[in-house]
Amino acid sequence: MSNPNQLYLLADHIKLSLLERQRAQSLNLDADTKDGHISRSLDQFRDGLAAIQKEKKRLEEDGDEDGALTIEDALPGLQKQYDDLTAQFHGFSSPSTESTLTHPNDPALSTDFEHATTSPTNASPSAPQSASTSNLRPKGARTASKTVRFTDNPTGPTGAAAAAAGADADLEAQLFGSNSRYRDNPDDAGMGYRDSADGMTNTQIHAYHQEILDQQDAQLDALGASIARQRELSMQIGDELDEHVAMLDDVDGAVDRHQGRLDRARRQVGRISRAAGESKQMIAIIILIIVLVLLIAVLK
Repeated sequence: MSNPNQLYLLADHIKLSLLERQRAQSLNLDADTKDGHISRSLDQFRDGLAAIQKEKKRLEEDGDEDGALTIEDALPGLQKQYDDLTAQFHGFSSPSTESTLTHPNDPALSTDFEHATTSPTNASPSAPQSASTSNLRPKGARTASKTVRFTDNPTGPTGAAAAAAGADADLEAQLFGSNSRYRDNPDDAGMGYRDSADGMTNTQIHAYHQEILDQQDAQLDALGASIARQRELSMQIGDELDEHVAMLDDVDGAVDRHQGRLDRARRQVGRISRAAGESKQMIAIIILIIVLVLLIAVLK
């Protein structure tokens, strides 16, 4: 966070949190729950100050004087706000820190600050509790536990409740159809487990459970057999690949041998061609000597 504007917004956020904390304390409510959040925000504010100081040095090195001056102008105010907010958080209040706490950097937040600084004693007794303190509760107080019960076959309501239930049933039928119960396979007309077990005795339910377990065991056995076949197939593929690797190694060795033979034959051909060239020169020399001798004999 190397932007002064972002730090100003963060400072306003911390101010509102501190004002909310003071308001909760004045109402004798549990305000310690916000301490961790405020502490993390202050740490982020401190890291942001260090970041913009580094950014100022970087801009000075790059020759951007306007950017460096902008940060330099904002740094003292931000540092003062950080010091005042830290003092307020640790309980060291003073007129200077109070002034910093109650004045927002963004004018658009003035309404929120006025609401947060309103004394609870000035509020009307009949006025509803503000949304900012609605989630705070007195120390040691316990919230009433809420329980919800679900049933597949609820007892039929009577009176107005019956009429409301009938309207809900009509609406559900319009939305989801007459058979609104969810099924994994809508085309399957078979009954679910609870429907199949409905009306059975304990012995029949036990037998029904055993039958389901037997079916699952059979399916698991079939799955195990399929996995075993796949394992055998993969092993056969591995053996085939090993054989192909061995064949490729043999081919590679044969290619190397034939390449060596071709190299030797090429060298022999070179030697023969060089020898043939030398013999031609010797024959030409002998023929020239014979011609020279004949010319000498004729001219004499």
